[in-house]
Amino acid sequence: MKTAAAVLFLVLAVRPAIAHHAFAAEFDAKKPVKIRGTVTKMEWINPHAWIHIDVKKPDGTTETWMIEAGTPNTLLRRGFTKDSLKAGTEISVDGYQSKDGSLRANGRNLTLPDGQTLFLGNVNATEGGPESK
Repeated sequence: MKTAAAVLFLVLAVRPAIAHHAFAAEFDAKKPVKIRGTVTKMEWINPHAWIHIDVKKPDGTTETWMIEAGTPNTLLRRGFTKDSLKAGTEISVDGYQSKDGSLRANGRNLTLPDGQTLFLGNVNATEGGPESK
C-alpha cells in the first residue's frame, strides 16, 4: 500500500514538470525584442505569469503583446507583487520573440516608469534559452 501511494505521489508531482515547456520550444534567442507599451492586464497563473501590453506602432495602430514572465512564486520571491504592475502603467520590456512570429515574447527585464528594472524571466542555458545576466 505504501509503495502504491509513493508511486501515485511521484506521478502527480512529475506531471506539472512534464507540462512545463523549455524556452527553446516556443521562443527564439536570436530574436531579441524591446517592447514599450501600456499594461492592460497581468495574469498571475501557473506555470508562468503573463503581462499584456498595448504597443503603439509608428502608423498609430496598436498591437497587443503577451509577455511571459517567471512563475508567480518566483516573481514574489523577487519582490514583484500583484500591486507592482497596474493596468495603465507604461513599461519597457526586453525579451525574446516567439518562434512563430506572433505577438508573444518571453520577458527578460521589465523597466518601470521610475527606472526600476525587474528581472522577469527564469530562462537560462539549461532550459535552452539565453544566459541570464
